[in-house]
Amino acid sequence: MLDPKVLMTIKDLPLLARTVIDGFMNGFNKSKVKGPGLEFSQYRSYQPGDDLRWLDWRMFARSDRYYIRESEIETSISVRFLIDASASMNHDDNRIRKIDYARFLAASLAYLANLQGDSVGLYVFQDDRLFSLASKPDPQHLQRLFYHLQQVNPAGTFTQPVHYKELFAGAGRKELLVFITDMYQAEGEISKLLDSLSALKHEVIVFHLMGKNEIDFDFGAYSTLEDLETGKTIEINTQQASTYQEKLKSHLDNIRMQLLGKHVFYRTIETSQPLDTALRDFLVQRNKGRF
Repeated sequence: MLDPKVLMTIKDLPLLARTVIDGFMNGFNKSKVKGPGLEFSQYRSYQPGDDLRWLDWRMFARSDRYYIRESEIETSISVRFLIDASASMNHDDNRIRKIDYARFLAASLAYLANLQGDSVGLYVFQDDRLFSLASKPDPQHLQRLFYHLQQVNPAGTFTQPVHYKELFAGAGRKELLVFITDMYQAEGEISKLLDSLSALKHEVIVFHLMGKNEIDFDFGAYSTLEDLETGKTIEINTQQASTYQEKLKSHLDNIRMQLLGKHVFYRTIETSQPLDTALRDFLVQRNKGRF
């Protein structure tokens, strides 16, 4: 049920998200964090700096050594989903648009984050505007996120709004930002945004969506391509496929290295791929980001 073609048949976004996560989590053991809490898990030796409230004095009486009681607890954070809604996200590959894949991915991850007790928020970039749905943990808020996510209609260009810093305003702690984009930028607008966001010291995950036809340089019988944002057209020559793919590889490697230098997690995902990879990447990064 994680195949995008199958998901396209599910018109109800909450149902789609629940279906994806139920299938993904079937047999998946959630990892937990060790720390002081209510349910006892195990002992460990006392280390300088440990909170003395969690010393077990009975163990000290029996062994004449200091031990700390550990337990399994779940930590919660704020997860913000940032969606690129520029016109290029209308790119279609085998009847799956990038914005559709972005919708499936964001809805599923938001549902998963909500299950873990995290707050979720939605932010949509389109032209010079930023739609904001502040981060909250309750199920009713998740339904509002689904509704607004369903209304996203790509148009215009990607332009960084002046008030982008409201993404993290007033939280007072580190957060996790999941940015879903096609990385299409005329003058480095997305790179500049990521520079600014990484400077705020928050965890950032970038899912770079690409159509398989873009990667393979396979547009069937078409000999002309149109830029969805500028309307410009270009003639293509299938004989240049190898040159195109070499330049594309170099371009993607460059993006990856730039984001690595900013400590931003980056993953390229084909819109024909099942959602498994992105979901696992999210969980790994989510667990790394427990503060």
